[in-house]
Amino acid sequence: MKKKIKDILKRGAIQVNGSLWIEGNGTHFFGPGPAELLEGIEDTGSINQAARKMNMSYKKAWEIVNRLNDKTVNPVVITAAGGKKGGGSTISEDAKQMIAYHRLLRERFRKFLEQETLRLK
Repeated sequence: MKKKIKDILKRGAIQVNGSLWIEGNGTHFFGPGPAELLEGIEDTGSINQAARKMNMSYKKAWEIVNRLNDKTVNPVVITAAGGKKGGGSTISEDAKQMIAYHRLLRERFRKFLEQETLRLK
């Protein structure tokens, strides 16, 4: 007779856990970090300032922005060249929809993990 998984594991603080992201052609391009970066760009109007708030290098932030823009039909980050007042960046409506979708997806994933954890108890 097969045992249930909960009868195999020791009792205690056991839970089902995992990470969630979206990938294209085997490459991760959208998850918590890129979503936070987009939100930071929206808040600050700057890729550099958003990266700083996340303790991320400007180079890394640009890599994320380029990866996102490469995987979407329309750019999700729109940049303006610097001038007397400097440049700036904004996010598109598509980016806002991606952030909203990501939030919903993470909530559904959290509920799934919670349900699976309950099965172990």
